[in-house]
Amino acid sequence: MAWIRMISEDEADGELRSLYDKLREPKGGVDNILKIHSLNPRSLTGHFELYRSLMRGPGGLSLAQREMIAVTVSALNHCVY
Repeated sequence: MAWIRMISEDEADGELRSLYDKLREPKGGVDNILKIHSLNPRSLTGHFELYRSLMRGPGGLSLAQREMIAVTVSALNHCVY
């Protein structure tokens, strides 16, 4: 597995701190899949917008169906995330 340096919520400042504040999960943290973009806040914004569009945008599938597809694809790809 690749290792990517990530800036933690405690270390973040400026634009990254602002993004983290918006993306914080109810459990209190920012998902690692988003924090891998911490060195490039513009890519973090792009990743989140793509995810939001795919999972919550208009279309013929419910959120539950989209989540089931994501879980199935992850399992087939042996993704542990």
